[in-house]
Amino acid sequence: MSPDNPEPERPVDDPDRAASPDPSGATTSQTQPAAQPPAYVDPPGAAPSTASRSWFELTSDEPRRPLRTAATVLGAVLALAVLGVPFGLLWAVLAPATPVLKTAEGAIYADPQPEQPIAADGWFSLLGLGFGLLVALALWFALRRWRGPVGLLAAVLGALAAAPVAWQVGRRVGLATFDRLLDTAPAGQSFTKPPDLRAGGVDWLLGVLPVPHGNLLLPAFGAAITYTLLAGWSRWPGLRPEPEPADLSWVSVGTTPAPPAAPEPPAPGAAEPPRG
Repeated sequence: MSPDNPEPERPVDDPDRAASPDPSGATTSQTQPAAQPPAYVDPPGAAPSTASRSWFELTSDEPRRPLRTAATVLGAVLALAVLGVPFGLLWAVLAPATPVLKTAEGAIYADPQPEQPIAADGWFSLLGLGFGLLVALALWFALRRWRGPVGLLAAVLGALAAAPVAWQVGRRVGLATFDRLLDTAPAGQSFTKPPDLRAGGVDWLLGVLPVPHGNLLLPAFGAAITYTLLAGWSRWPGLRPEPEPADLSWVSVGTTPAPPAAPEPPAPGAAEPPRG
């Protein structure tokens, strides 16, 4: 004990250390650990945020059944192939028929340089690009769970399947009448030939695998470009809507902030603070 420190058991230079009594009557000092802020916890029932996760991490963390994925792609391709029927009917209505003239050797063009076959190719190309755009938009929203390579594959294969169907359906509208007139009409009679493609068709690989070419590829091209742009402009890394994280503050659970203390009244005779 000294005049400067009347209680040697309680150090005065360390305010973080407090004296605590022990069973023997002496006092021991203990250091109180500093309070740590609580860790951030997602609210109950909310899905973890995936804002910082890339699409490749999401696909690796969430594997899907291969059979279900293959069935989804196959179903989308078949549905789009069926939609090639109205596509072909619309093309047959919009594309002009070509005037022909019956001769002894067969039918020839009534005009030496007709523009109708070129117009038929142009109409099919424009309708094919529009069809591919609609296919990409439809699959982007319909197959929301499979957005990514699976959705892109379904869109491209479905557009490839729909283009030959549309071509065959459109070119056969009025074809029976043309064949009948070609066989029975007398020489010199004029009639029309239904629209057909000159800048596209189907080649057979090894005699078993059909390979479209020319403007039959335009629907798949339009679908691929549109789907890629939708994926590039998506605001979510996983290409699917994600729940917004809750705005939680760093406050311990069960603690209530103390209300602000009222200012103390000024002492008697204290100078009044200056007023502006």
